[in-house]
Amino acid sequence: MTTNEHADMILSVKDLAVDFETEMGTVNAIEHVSFDLRRGETLAIVGESGSGKTTAMNAVLGLLAGNGKVVNGEIMFQGRDLAKMSEKEFQKIRGSRIGLVPQDPMSNLNPVLTVGNQITETLLIHKKATKANAKARAIDALEKAGLSDASARLGQYPHEFSGGMRQRVLIGIGLSCEPELLIADEPTSALDVTVQRQILDNLERLTTELGTSMILITHDLGLAAERCEKVIVMYRGEVVEQGQAREILQNPQHEYTQRLVMSAPSLATARLAGRAEPAQSQSMTHTTPPILSVRELRKSYTVRDSSTRKRSKFMAVNDVSFDLAPAETLAIVGESGSGKSTTARMVLRLETPDSGSIDFAGTNVASLSGAELKKARRRMQPIFQDPYSSINPMASIEQVLMEPLLVHRIGTAQERKTRARELLDLVSLPESYLDRYSSELSGGQRQRIAIARSLALNPEVVICDEPVSALDVLVQAQILELLTELQRELGLSYLFISHDLAVVRLIASEVLVMRRGEVVERGEAEQLFLHPQHEYTKQLLGSIPGKDLL
Repeated sequence: MTTNEHADMILSVKDLAVDFETEMGTVNAIEHVSFDLRRGETLAIVGESGSGKTTAMNAVLGLLAGNGKVVNGEIMFQGRDLAKMSEKEFQKIRGSRIGLVPQDPMSNLNPVLTVGNQITETLLIHKKATKANAKARAIDALEKAGLSDASARLGQYPHEFSGGMRQRVLIGIGLSCEPELLIADEPTSALDVTVQRQILDNLERLTTELGTSMILITHDLGLAAERCEKVIVMYRGEVVEQGQAREILQNPQHEYTQRLVMSAPSLATARLAGRAEPAQSQSMTHTTPPILSVRELRKSYTVRDSSTRKRSKFMAVNDVSFDLAPAETLAIVGESGSGKSTTARMVLRLETPDSGSIDFAGTNVASLSGAELKKARRRMQPIFQDPYSSINPMASIEQVLMEPLLVHRIGTAQERKTRARELLDLVSLPESYLDRYSSELSGGQRQRIAIARSLALNPEVVICDEPVSALDVLVQAQILELLTELQRELGLSYLFISHDLAVVRLIASEVLVMRRGEVVERGEAEQLFLHPQHEYTKQLLGSIPGKDLL
């Protein structure tokens, strides 16, 4: 390597291995990890949960858990081996020369400190500002991260910000010291596609302006290829493929990479768009009455302005109407705050509408209460977004699956046990899982349990509220396939809530687009994707990552 190449090299990782000491013995978390990153380059590390991508970056940042240790290899950062640094030495580099944008803003921002205090603290610790100019530097950092009214925002707390705003704060903190290297760990996985695009655009602009090299950790290969020059694919702790992003995307060599490309919803959507004939181009006419008919649904809340303390009425859902046909999937899409989840909760009667009707198989659910409402809920069941919080961790899987039967007093104890086994079989999990607890299952397995529980009472309608957004793309694909199979086998009708149009295109027959509590567009899925009419729908479709890469 020439002198210029040495000067241009920001990070060079060679044959890195990390072990963790556990009660069960030594776990080899990652092995033989090697890659180079030059000044101004962007590199993506992709792989499913447990692939080792975050462990590799924690080793670079010196943030391995106490039982973790670099056992082999080197991590050369501008000529110095990070693997041999003490914690005291790391503190001078971490945050100053190597910045981090973590995944979850709620667990990475201090809830009892104002946003301004958290940024100025970073600047002062790394001597990038004085007490006199720290506030001005903090405002500048927030403005560069794309946060409007930055000076007014300094005095606010994280809970007063939306998810996208909190993520911008983390980006502001990560780049406030103008580091040479920025590591962004799934910085947009919990965000809507429109906010995701804004956040990534800001990151790209800032890193270009500062000449910062960036490592983006993600499970979305479409996003990685769209945003980065180079890609590393990790699987079970090892690098299985690496190279130019578009080349790997268009011509993946390793079987695992091929599975990632085939499973990514954004890339599947791109392939659908390239078909000569739309998958559902025929006109859909329903000869049978809808199983669910919603008319002029409205819901408002009283909110208080955090600065003026004045109360006002916020219209969360305004004049929403739709029909769900038997054995079909109607998707409701829109960004956070569009009213889609509030609509779903009203259909389930977890929220009471201000006005409007919810006709389910000839009964107005909106007016039911007591025993009649309980009876209707038996026929409509939910699948929630987060499989980690929707299942009782203190209950065995058998108890989780039998709970709906107990609540509705269905069957004998033995019949309920038999039904639990049948439900596991429906979602392709072995009977041995009955004695397990949710903590022993992966995210995908937990979501299968959540789906099985929703089917315990033989419902006709299942309300799926963001059922795959918390999952890796490979697991997403498995769950979507499972939902499709169950619909064919059991004749289920799905009301599918999502902010991800790429996912919606793979499962929905009809789509309702919501914005600010109102329906702005509706129609057959393929027609809406190929010929969107409303500007907001076009904006949502334009924000799908990787859509132009295939």
